[in-house]
Amino acid sequence: MVAGGTEASGAGDVGLRRRGCTYQKYDFLPEESFQSWGNYVKALSQTPGRFKDRVFTRSLDSTELVEVKAQSQNEMKKTLNWWDLIWFGIGAVIGAGIFVLTGLEAKEHAGPAVVLSYVVSGVSALLSVFCYTEFAVEIPVAGGSFAYLRVELGDFMAFIAAGNILLEYVIGGAAVARSWTSYFATLCNHGSNDFRIVADGFKEDYKYLDPIAVVVIIGICFLAVLSTKGSSRLNYIASIVHVIVILFIIIAGLTKADTKNYEDFAPFGPRGVFQASAVLFFAYVGFDAVSTMAEETKNPGKDIPIGLVGSMVITTFLYCLLAVTLCLMQPFGDIDKDAPFSVAFEAVGMGWAKYIVAAGALKGMTSVLLVGAVGQARYLTHIARTHMVPPWFAQVDGKTGTPVNATVTMLAATAVIAFFTSLDVLADLLSISTLFIFSLVAIALLVRRYYVSGVTTQANRNKFIACLVLIVGSSIATSVYWSKTDKWTAYVVTAPLWFLGTLGIWILVPQARNPKLWGVPLVPWLPSLSVAINIFLLGSIDHVSFIRFAVWTVIILVYYFFFGLHASYDTAKDSLMKRLEAGTNLELKKADAAEVYAPSAARDSRLDGKSGSNTSAHPAS
Repeated sequence: MVAGGTEASGAGDVGLRRRGCTYQKYDFLPEESFQSWGNYVKALSQTPGRFKDRVFTRSLDSTELVEVKAQSQNEMKKTLNWWDLIWFGIGAVIGAGIFVLTGLEAKEHAGPAVVLSYVVSGVSALLSVFCYTEFAVEIPVAGGSFAYLRVELGDFMAFIAAGNILLEYVIGGAAVARSWTSYFATLCNHGSNDFRIVADGFKEDYKYLDPIAVVVIIGICFLAVLSTKGSSRLNYIASIVHVIVILFIIIAGLTKADTKNYEDFAPFGPRGVFQASAVLFFAYVGFDAVSTMAEETKNPGKDIPIGLVGSMVITTFLYCLLAVTLCLMQPFGDIDKDAPFSVAFEAVGMGWAKYIVAAGALKGMTSVLLVGAVGQARYLTHIARTHMVPPWFAQVDGKTGTPVNATVTMLAATAVIAFFTSLDVLADLLSISTLFIFSLVAIALLVRRYYVSGVTTQANRNKFIACLVLIVGSSIATSVYWSKTDKWTAYVVTAPLWFLGTLGIWILVPQARNPKLWGVPLVPWLPSLSVAINIFLLGSIDHVSFIRFAVWTVIILVYYFFFGLHASYDTAKDSLMKRLEAGTNLELKKADAAEVYAPSAARDSRLDGKSGSNTSAHPAS
């Protein structure tokens, strides 16, 4: 079918209520390039030109806020305030990371210095929160970092980030669901793998099949599609119970504290602290899900900064207290890797407390799964609005006001991964994906403040690019050097280069745009530091995880060049044509109105001045 037919079909759907996971003929590949084999072959032959167009084209704030959002046919309901967002943030973050990975990293990498690892990860996460907040206030749409990168770094970089955002959510949800099973087994006085099915023919990291994790994800799916406000209320209850349990762990655990356990504070040295930080970043993943709820927030300018920053400060404080408590209760070498807090209470003669810990952990992980389900569906919804993935995923249910198709699809993928894959494989891969995206968002914020087409001069643009290359290049060099050796020599060069790059932007390049409602403080220093820390932590992750990351990147690039590129190109061109037609029609209407409503003497004078015109003719209306 030709493009005109596609548009007609799309237009006929606007305003209709689409229920559940229903679909129509043109919901998947409605673009011109896919209407016949001839069109598709022609599109493939134009791949280099189309790719160049998508690399250098930038979206606009107004496009994301109006045109792209309109692709969902129904509006998401604005029901959330800053109080909702704080609890969503706490619910999104405090879960499997603190209850599982704290023990693993304290035992194998950091010792009692794991508290410093949480501080490093927390600072990195907080810097990223600030960067997200400015974007979320100015572009309050469901797309989160995908929409932000599309506006500042272009379609191609946004797509690469989108693929990793979706990977982040699927892996994160799978990891939390598997941890849910482990703590549920502890609550029932069983070993962490007792409720899993052992498939002896599979590799060690994939042989423990987890049907309980799948059942939990199905339950979360039903809750997420019913109502965002309903999910918020349930998250309140679960998060409040969770915080009470955390306070119990801290107070009861510190009554059994032994300061001798802190005598060997950093047994693995600084490298161990930073290695643990890279993995423990997993414990902070989830706050970006809150930024995707900006479209459903009543007052983004006020609610988002308070909600995001407030929840991250509270979370970091609680994490540090929990880490200190665990390492004071037990020598780090005796900490259990699978259920550290439960076993620690048993070791100090408070075996009954392990049931409270397990119940609190289950509550927390349920909140993480619920908020993650809400966030990941909104990411996929906005990506589908641009047609980088089929627009069927962009549909918002007319009754519930939630993206049902996107929610079900993402949680189905999460369930499949959770059924097979162990936690340690998931945690490392998740940290790479997350740190990569957060680095891009920080770079995008620098671009937003210091480069605006038509405002920034060529000289200032070149100075900005040179300084940005210096910041990113020195950060990568520091990370690579850290991953290869324990020596400190190169840092004498790389750290000053980073400082000079940031100082150069601050002194030499004037800001081209000021935030309208709320802005990140200390620009360019804060986003530049975010870039440096995120890239540095990437150097502490094992090479096998980078191989898996590379494989995933290749997979999404293959999809992009065969499908996503051509679908988004066609959609962008259709949108441009519609804007041009609308603009032309508006100018014609203005001209007609000026003629009709101009004073008669002036109108007659203009008509008389036209060569060969008929002065008795009335202007067309």
